[in-house]
Amino acid sequence: MPRQADPQLEQRILEAAGRLRARGGEKALTMRAVAKAAGTTTPTVYERYRDRDDILRALRLQTRSELFATLRDSRTLAQACQAYLEFALQHRHAYEVLYDKFAEPPSLHEPWPSFNLLRERLTQRLGGTPRQHTRLMLSLWSLMHGTAMLLIRGGAVGPLRTQMFHACLDAVEAVVAETARSKGKTRSGPKWPANLILGEEGESKVVHSEDDGSTKRAAQAGQKKQKPMLAARTRSVRTPL
Repeated sequence: MPRQADPQLEQRILEAAGRLRARGGEKALTMRAVAKAAGTTTPTVYERYRDRDDILRALRLQTRSELFATLRDSRTLAQACQAYLEFALQHRHAYEVLYDKFAEPPSLHEPWPSFNLLRERLTQRLGGTPRQHTRLMLSLWSLMHGTAMLLIRGGAVGPLRTQMFHACLDAVEAVVAETARSKGKTRSGPKWPANLILGEEGESKVVHSEDDGSTKRAAQAGQKKQKPMLAARTRSVRTPL
């Protein structure tokens, strides 16, 4: 009799890859190790995925789809943020893979439906257009992601876990409320560059040049205050972006 296809095989492969990546990094994520952890053979894994990167891409896309499905029914930004944290804690291995090198291709140019949904909820709250709130959304996402990773890797349990979870939600609300009060005028550093686009697939790009020269000017001002010998040694050091 012909062997019956296993409908859960691909899911087992992706889950195994997520666990291996979270525990041992990319060096632990070999096709043979994935096959063993998924309870299948190496040739079977190769029949479905070209290589390690192909597995990670499939896992990212699946996790993004599942996260979006979780957030889609939320009606407010606060509800969406709470659902986001809950998802991260319930799918810790896949979540860690999701944002590894998120600002580099291919992840940069893949769809970011949850980021865009959160940005839309933020726009509903503050008005304007979604792109006007990309910088604020990035800061709110950084706050949520940082909390999620601390909870995932820090081993917080009981009252501490609960307090960290809700402290993050309170901080998100405080930031949004202050932005609404100040009408977005409270801001440090340069304005968000028009050609720095996130979450929009093919349109997405990360700017690597110094758009307004502010970083370079700050570095030059700092060098003038150094002693001549120290300044001479640092002229060849590139200013970090």
